[in-house]
Formats: sequence, structure tokens, C-alpha cells
Amino acid sequence: MPGPLQISGSVSIPEAELRWRFSRSSGPGGQGVNTTDSRVELSFDLAATEALPPALKTRALERLASRLTGGVVTIAASEFRSQLRNREAAEMRLALLLREAVAPPPKKRRPTKPSRGAVERRITAKKHRSDLKRLRRDI
Repeated sequence: MPGPLQISGSVSIPEAELRWRFSRSSGPGGQGVNTTDSRVELSFDLAATEALPPALKTRALERLASRLTGGVVTIAASEFRSQLRNREAAEMRLALLLREAVAPPPKKRRPTKPSRGAVERRITAKKHRSDLKRLRRDI
């Protein structure tokens, strides 16, 4: 867990750029929920980071614009009773979010048209169905 957060093979976020905040969690935990700070908030300042190359940073800022608050993306995790497991969950979610945000755009679709044989088969099937329905009608 300590150390840089690995986003992809060549991109990682230094631990110094990650900010952690802990608070009491709601949900399962019984009496311990009132005394332990098991809820985790992981914040990463995407706008000010030097860990991402400029092109990836711009792409991530565009794709995550709706999730950013002042250039900072925040992940909250409170599904586990243990703070350690919540920290791991928050790190995994942030890594996944950033991995998807910096991924290259998908290739553009090349428009195609159906082959002549496919068009003929479709029309033949339509005529066959039409004939069946026509033969069922009362005269």
C-alpha cells in the first residue's frame, strides 16, 4: 500500500500527491463503528499534478470534469469495517478511474454497407414471410 499508486505501466502517482482523510463510518460495525475512523476519503489534485504527462492530464481533466471539485477528484470508501481495507478499496477505485480517464479514445468506426447477397437474403425472407401471412388470410 505505501508507495506510488500505479495507474498503468509507465504512469504512477507519487504518494506525496495523495491526501487521505479518515472519519467515522456509518453502516455495519456494531459498537466499534462509534469509535474507529474507518471511513476513508482519498483526494488527488488532478489539475496541479506533475505525475501525468500534459496530454494525459488534459484528457483526464476533460473526461472527469463532472467529478472534479476545484481540480480535485475525491474517492470515498466505507464499505468495509477495517480502515486498511477501505484504504485499499479507495486506492483501487482511484487507479481504475484514472486508468479509464487517460485511456486513448476508441478507434473511429468505419461505416460499411451490407453486401448484395445479404440484401437479397433479407428481401427473400421478407417476401417469404409476406406470402405465409397472405395465405393465412380469409378470401
